[in-house]
Amino acid sequence: MNSIYKIKNKIAEEVNRASGKKIIVADDIIFPPNNNFGDLSLSCFDLAKEMKLSPVETACRLVGKIKPTDVGCGVKAAGPYLNFILNKIGLVKDVINEIEKNKDDYGTNNDGKKQKILIEYSNANTHKEYHVGHLRNICYGDTINRILLANGYKAIPVSYINDFGIHIAKTIWALENFYKKEKTPIDKGYFLGKVYVRAAKEMSDNEEAKEAVGTIMKQIESRQGVEYKLWQKTRKWSIDGFAKIYKELGIKFDHIFYESEFIDEGLDIVSKLYKKEILVKSQGAIIADLEKEKLGVLMFIRSDGTALYPVADIALAEGKKKKYKPSKSIYIVDIRQGQYFKQLFSVLEKLGHKEDLIHLGYDFVKLPDGMMSSRTGNVITYKELHEQAMKKAKGETKKRHKDWSDKKITQTAEKIVIGAIKFEMIKVGADKTITFDINQALRFDGFTAAYLQYTYARINSIIQKANPPAGGQKIKKIDYSNLNHEKEGELALKMFKYPIAVKRANKDYDPSEIAKYLFELAQTFNDYYHDVSVLKAKEEIKIARLALIKSVNQTIKNGLKILGIEVVKEM
Repeated sequence: MNSIYKIKNKIAEEVNRASGKKIIVADDIIFPPNNNFGDLSLSCFDLAKEMKLSPVETACRLVGKIKPTDVGCGVKAAGPYLNFILNKIGLVKDVINEIEKNKDDYGTNNDGKKQKILIEYSNANTHKEYHVGHLRNICYGDTINRILLANGYKAIPVSYINDFGIHIAKTIWALENFYKKEKTPIDKGYFLGKVYVRAAKEMSDNEEAKEAVGTIMKQIESRQGVEYKLWQKTRKWSIDGFAKIYKELGIKFDHIFYESEFIDEGLDIVSKLYKKEILVKSQGAIIADLEKEKLGVLMFIRSDGTALYPVADIALAEGKKKKYKPSKSIYIVDIRQGQYFKQLFSVLEKLGHKEDLIHLGYDFVKLPDGMMSSRTGNVITYKELHEQAMKKAKGETKKRHKDWSDKKITQTAEKIVIGAIKFEMIKVGADKTITFDINQALRFDGFTAAYLQYTYARINSIIQKANPPAGGQKIKKIDYSNLNHEKEGELALKMFKYPIAVKRANKDYDPSEIAKYLFELAQTFNDYYHDVSVLKAKEEIKIARLALIKSVNQTIKNGLKILGIEVVKEM
């Protein structure tokens, strides 16, 4: 248990003893919005009902019964609240020791008790561009996966690739009609995305082309003919392209599923559901009538006999259930699919699925000049974004470090770029629209990954400049009384809040909780370093302050790791 929870538990126990009512728990003890109200605070409204007093009277009575020695901190009443003032030197000592003891595990917990949670994300389409919009899905999904792990769950990340839709037939139609004589570029996945954009434009008012695409789709579905072989070939181009992107982003999946693997099994399940009258026929189509549940109608098979997404999705859900037996299954898909997942989950429950089924939606990603569209080509592809950002980051890094080798410049720039991309995708709540601007994302000031990486590098530089024994060697004894500056207490209190941010991020499935926490911690450190000398302080004070800022760096590193972002030792 983290020290902050031990403190909160102790306070809760003493309040219960003093009140004679065993209703207060550690989570009732909160950090107040303003430090003037103390370090921790308890609202007395619930206790007042039990004690049959007003909240103000309850706070006054309790403050007279709780001695500072009982809770290890000062206690005062402020209206209907009990406020607790922690011993700052003791707080600093506790947080440094806890972080030093736990290192990379600081902030994690075992709340999940190794419960299996399946998380599906990066549901990209083969034969289309991998663009900025896809990055929100994969960054959000990967961070939720890491948050679950940090909270003690056995998280199982999987991906589901749509490799069997009508968009593929459109791309293959365009390949056959416009690109037969052209040499295929090296980056074949990127090339296919451009072919799809052209296909969408060429087909907009071309009925003959639409008919041809329908024929191609039937050939692919029958798994025979020239078009089917071309589908196999080009499908691999996209899959190889995705693998390259995943590697650059440092994202790994336990398994990758493909829509084409589940169509036949899905059709069998549809047939069984139809016989059980869970699915019915309507105007030649096979549907799930969910009107009684106020969920409308979900179509599985069109009147022309072609399958829709739910056919493969129910087979996929059955396959995941059989393979992993999860207690919870999370789907990361954009908010436009909210109604669809309510319908799908209803059908799955009728199929006997008992696990919790959760759809985590997220809003759009826009460019500074408006919304994106794959059909019109108004997107920034991942390839274009990465190249543009790398050029800028390498240029800025080279300006600052003319003595660095090209390899070191490239490696540093890569960490900055990947960090910038990921942070922009998760630094706000999933329900908010993102306007993605890479120039803003790469700034070293403001709410960016680069600012956090720079803060880490700055602290690392301070530690490296320190003389022995303060410089990097393990100090056996620190005189914590030297850490009596007001801002040192602020830093310690802020670091104590990290485990709470990790828990809150898990409770709300919200990575932005950790992003915002890290930004506040970095700001608190930079304010501290602006006012307090570390390297020029007396040796004993320097040793204590170096231990404190090393704890800050460890916390930043741990938080960035949950966000899937690497630290940078020099910038």
